[in-house]
Amino acid sequence: MFSRGVSRRWLLNTIGVAFLVLAVSITTLSLMVQSSTYNGMELALAGRADELLNWLSTVAQYNTSSEFVSNVRDYIEVFPDKNQMEIMALDQNGQVFITCTGFEPDYDQEMPDYQEALQRADGAGKWVGSLNTGEKAMAITRVVRDDNGSLIGSVRYLVSMEQADRQISLIIFVLVAAGVFIMLLLTLSGMYFIRSILVPVRQLSQSARQIAQGDFAVRIDKAKDDEIGDLCDAINDMAGELGAAEQMKNDFISSVSHELRTPLTAIKGWAETLQEGADPETAEKGMGVIIRESERLSGLVEELLDFSRLQNGRMRLLVSRLDILSELDQAVYLFTDRARTEEKQLNYEETTVLPPVYGDVDRLRQVFINIIDNALKYTSPGGTITVSSREDDGWVRVHISDTGCGIPAEHLPNVKKKFYKANQLVRGSGIGLAVADEIVRLHGGVLEVESQEGVGTSVTISLPTCARLENDPQLSDLPEISKFIQERNQKEHE
Repeated sequence: MFSRGVSRRWLLNTIGVAFLVLAVSITTLSLMVQSSTYNGMELALAGRADELLNWLSTVAQYNTSSEFVSNVRDYIEVFPDKNQMEIMALDQNGQVFITCTGFEPDYDQEMPDYQEALQRADGAGKWVGSLNTGEKAMAITRVVRDDNGSLIGSVRYLVSMEQADRQISLIIFVLVAAGVFIMLLLTLSGMYFIRSILVPVRQLSQSARQIAQGDFAVRIDKAKDDEIGDLCDAINDMAGELGAAEQMKNDFISSVSHELRTPLTAIKGWAETLQEGADPETAEKGMGVIIRESERLSGLVEELLDFSRLQNGRMRLLVSRLDILSELDQAVYLFTDRARTEEKQLNYEETTVLPPVYGDVDRLRQVFINIIDNALKYTSPGGTITVSSREDDGWVRVHISDTGCGIPAEHLPNVKKKFYKANQLVRGSGIGLAVADEIVRLHGGVLEVESQEGVGTSVTISLPTCARLENDPQLSDLPEISKFIQERNQKEHE
């Protein structure tokens, strides 16, 4: 688990930093405990020494060595804490003449604290070290001088450090144990936390590979409702979207293949018939079929090219100031004979006048033709297609409705997506409406689709008028139209 990646970085960074902080903290606390303990013992010994000197000053004068020896001997003989510390008295020659223990002192034992007290002005000395017996001890010495400053004796307090060191060691052990426990707890909790992240991440990684290989049916089980769970939902949604897109692409390829094969079959069949020889009437009929199917092929290829331009962002407009009503008239006229042949009613509610718009004549005619063609395709014989137009507060609105099969509510939000076909039984590539929507958008307009299954479909194409665009602060979003207006204004000023 910790061999590489996130877990290894977590181990090196988080656990490493935690270990360093704990080590520094434990070391600092240990030194503070030792220093506090040693300082406390030193203060206790110094207090005892000061207590003895104060007592001596109250009971008698000790300006001579003999007086000092006599008074100190009386104090030491009744010293109450002889079990906790050792007190010894030294004469003016530095020789121990009495101890509270009653045992003969070790005359070979060095006394650095005594030497220090002799040299210091305050007559105090301290030493911490090992006795000749190997026992660690602390000693405090106070020298006693007469009024002239002459040395008349010294008192020395000695205490064993063994018990204090054991207590210090116990405290350090507790601190180290606490540090180890904290590190163990941090490591275990960190491992659990890292595992709770890495396991789903590995599942996500594996699922992402499967999706990259084309398995869009894969789904990730959501274990917890957190950020990882949100990521699982996002990848599951992505897989669903990709799967749907893949299905639409496959349907598109199948549909386009069928759309291409049908006219090619008709063209090939009639070409072979004409090649073998046919009477004038048959030949004329065959040539008519070949021309119509060729036009159908040409329209399909042009639609595919438009879709390719849309995908690559290369769709451009040849902008001019145009009469939108004239283009709508021509589009409706193109389908008049077809509607009659298919026994469908095409009603055109003509408007006398509409304000001009800026746009590409061919592209807008393509939009009208595409929408009317769809209305005819999805309307059964006996049905009605109605085309109308009007001006509405700076907008030209073209309304095309039919009484066809309608679009189910679950399909309606997707009808303007590429490759999407709500009805697979009707011919078509599934990209016409997507192209039409993009063309209208490039003109600064909106294409809206409303439908009710079994009732019919209504498409509204809204295009801004020239006057509205010229006063629109968002005109910069329409580069071709903006450029055309600027060039036209320049020419008018010249």
